[in-house]
Amino acid sequence: MKQRLIQYFTQNRERIAADIVRLMSAFVAERTINVISERLADYPFLKCRGEEYRVAELVKQEFRRFGIRFTEYARRPERPNVVGTVGRDEAGTRLLLAAHMDIVPAGDGWTTDPYHVTIRDGIAYGRGVLDNKGPLAAIIVAGGILTELFGDRPMAGQLLIAALADEEVTDPDGIDYGIEYLLTERLIRPSHAIIPDIGGDMRQIDVAEKGQAVIRITAQGRQAHGSTPEQGINAIYRMASLVRELERLVLDYTPHAVLGIPTLNLGEIHGGAAPNIVPGECTIHLDIRTVPGLTRQSLEHQLQKCLVQVDGSFRMETISWSEPHQLDPDNEVVRAIQNNSLNLLGFRPEPFGMGGGTFAKTLNLAGIAAVGWGPGSENAFHVTDEWMEIRQLVDFALLICLISWDLLT
Repeated sequence: MKQRLIQYFTQNRERIAADIVRLMSAFVAERTINVISERLADYPFLKCRGEEYRVAELVKQEFRRFGIRFTEYARRPERPNVVGTVGRDEAGTRLLLAAHMDIVPAGDGWTTDPYHVTIRDGIAYGRGVLDNKGPLAAIIVAGGILTELFGDRPMAGQLLIAALADEEVTDPDGIDYGIEYLLTERLIRPSHAIIPDIGGDMRQIDVAEKGQAVIRITAQGRQAHGSTPEQGINAIYRMASLVRELERLVLDYTPHAVLGIPTLNLGEIHGGAAPNIVPGECTIHLDIRTVPGLTRQSLEHQLQKCLVQVDGSFRMETISWSEPHQLDPDNEVVRAIQNNSLNLLGFRPEPFGMGGGTFAKTLNLAGIAAVGWGPGSENAFHVTDEWMEIRQLVDFALLICLISWDLLT
């Protein structure tokens, strides 16, 4: 059966590539931009964050074309999740392939239209071709080919092909519309998962991810007229002093064998209303990636010690927190990826740990063995002229078919 799959891809490679590009192009044309609520006004064509329903309608249309059964789950109608099912036996292994439909903003400096897929020398350019609409197209096409070749042939397990919402940004209200919603409400129950959202050109398998803390710190000052600054307290000056302390901060931690060391990034700073007003408030947001052993209590204590080193009044809030995780790399999903990649592409993807976060973290923390693995370069995420090799998408679709066959039959 696996040889039949390889032969099918060999004989129909151009058509399969065209199918993936067609679907990816339709997805990219939909501006499913996910930002926090306070930035929504910057995107007047959006009525709510993400609006993943725009892509979800296309996904459902494609599932119908391939004859794949599907269910839609939505905490909010504009932000649905669509889960297609290949195979009828729910008692065995249930392998989840999950890609997200939301994207980050395009940003500036593009040499092409970010919402129109442009192809040059076998490479597709556009916002989402890598993160995550290209891989989403590939797993849907893979599911369609399995259905076309083998129909409802009984399997010892079930393949779940999921187009999910709400991956790129966590809103301050903490409400999740994607994977956490599905797991909390027990709407899906996979035993294993592959998340094609890490890059690495299919040469790496994500088995561990750092935790993430987003911390907001606000400096309190006193507003005054810009012509009489001595009557106010400049919150930006106060924050500048704190920033210097944060630059010198060395976190107390134990290095981790796979994940290494924690990192701290000051990613946002906001303050002031006008040049002629002494700012009464200034806010920063920190992104801290943690390793096992660095607890939330310990991290918050270390940051508080920084605050007391600076004269003035500060308020600190932990906006979001996720724990680090590590999966034993000696598991059947990793072995299936490695064996099929070696046979087909001539290399053996290696397990590693990463600082970024994917759906794999949420799944692992829920007790589901999930790895990150997929096509594309890790250097193409969130950048101007985001790119993806079409050849890799086709190879990835074939490997998904082979891996699914190994795990589910």
